[in-house]
Amino acid sequence: MQSPVPKGLAALTVLTFSLIIAGCASTGGVAPQDKQADAARLDAGSAIRAANTDAQWPASDWWKSYNDAQLDAWIDAAIAGNPSLAAAQARVREARSMAGVAEAGLLPQVSGNLSVQRQHWSDNVYYGPGPLAGADTWNNTASLGLSYHLDLWGQDKNNAERALDLAHASAADARAAQLELEVNVTRAYIALSMNYALLDIAKQTLAEQQKVLALAQRRLAGGLGTQLDVSQAQTPLPEYERQIDALEEEIALGKNQLAALAGKGPGAGEAIARPALSLASPAGLPSALPAELIGHRPDVVAARWTVAAQARGIDVARADFYPNVNLLVSMGGYAAAGPLFQFLKSMSGSYNAGPALSLPIFDGGRLRSQLGAQSAAYDIAVDQYNQTIVTALKEIADEVVRMRSLATQEDDAHRSVAVAQRNFDLSEEGYRRGLTDYVNVLIAQTQLLRAQEGVARIQAARLTAQATLAAALGGGAIDAADPAVATPTDAEQLPAHGKKTRDIPLAPAALLAPRSAASASANAQPASGDRAAGALN
Repeated sequence: MQSPVPKGLAALTVLTFSLIIAGCASTGGVAPQDKQADAARLDAGSAIRAANTDAQWPASDWWKSYNDAQLDAWIDAAIAGNPSLAAAQARVREARSMAGVAEAGLLPQVSGNLSVQRQHWSDNVYYGPGPLAGADTWNNTASLGLSYHLDLWGQDKNNAERALDLAHASAADARAAQLELEVNVTRAYIALSMNYALLDIAKQTLAEQQKVLALAQRRLAGGLGTQLDVSQAQTPLPEYERQIDALEEEIALGKNQLAALAGKGPGAGEAIARPALSLASPAGLPSALPAELIGHRPDVVAARWTVAAQARGIDVARADFYPNVNLLVSMGGYAAAGPLFQFLKSMSGSYNAGPALSLPIFDGGRLRSQLGAQSAAYDIAVDQYNQTIVTALKEIADEVVRMRSLATQEDDAHRSVAVAQRNFDLSEEGYRRGLTDYVNVLIAQTQLLRAQEGVARIQAARLTAQATLAAALGGGAIDAADPAVATPTDAEQLPAHGKKTRDIPLAPAALLAPRSAASASANAQPASGDRAAGALN
């Protein structure tokens, strides 16, 4: 018959467990507060709703609609050689490597150690006349250790997936950088084409003015004109020549800008020929639902992946509240003051194995603060995502309004040119016949010059708005029939335990929606099914 447990020991046991329970950190009251906005429920505005119903989305290589082979080649060169884009791709590789580091925590860890030392024993009398005095021996050690974190609460799994989400966000950021580069090259190229058109107008105006001057000189020689007419005809010539010089300067600076965007020296820009791009190229408006318009924008993709990463971070912080269990196995051999290979014999071997348990008891509120900070970081990511959605809709609506307005302005500008051209022709003919003075010719010519410049600038602004709209839509449409951007299965979206993380692309094209915000605070180990379908390709 067993003796009863002493009352003092029982009381001490109860007190100990009470202290442990009371000291365990609690997650109560610490959770995210913000929610992701549903883009489909935001009012897109009349501008987007009224987009042309017969228009199509821009292609992924949207700039090819300008039909300029030199522009195509220069964008390719810019993507290949731009330092900023190379830095963005390097960040993707860094994030991909960090994801591999985090995923390594899911696998068993094996380490080995070997030490072979030759020792000479002192024969100093202080050590006594022992048998090792003055002797040479081997002190050798070999060990092999294995450890495996059971990850009962999904901390390692969520930490690995958080790193993978951050890698995807970095890939989306790299795509955003590439898209910005494509748009900047296109804008600079359109500006170059506009400056060439303005140069043509300026040279044509100068030629017309020189003809008027020749006419005034002939009239003066024939006794029909005055010296004042000749002087008035000569007066605009230096200004027209200055405008030509200024436009040639703008053209040279534009070539330098294109060279810099491509990561090349100014000498490379000198080889750029006059763009074949036509400022009168047609520009259509896309037609799609607002959520579809912005769903594949790189900044939206990056924001959503960041939300997913912060949601995983909450699960990682929450797992710190629960017991941590590791399986440890160690085997080795040790031999001192023996022959060289004595430590490899079975009699020198030893091993130990068993679980190691750790549990937070008193931490001064550190774990709750960590969870609170991570929840706040999640809220920040959600707010940034929501703001990105609002900004995306605004940018799309702005460019749609701008393109509609510029189309109307272009019609007005063409009418202005027609009227100004007629007025100039009449004034020039009247001056030739002596029916009017030169002042009317000068006024009419100035009006014609301004009207022609206005058409060129409006056409360039319309093409620039088209490029900006392509960027606002995410840089082109996604062809669902293209196997390169096909939606993966659930098994392809996230790596399973122990499997290699799939490669993170440098230029993702499609959207992979991360798990919902609610799942971050609902439990510590959400299922992988919480993630919506999609891909980064």
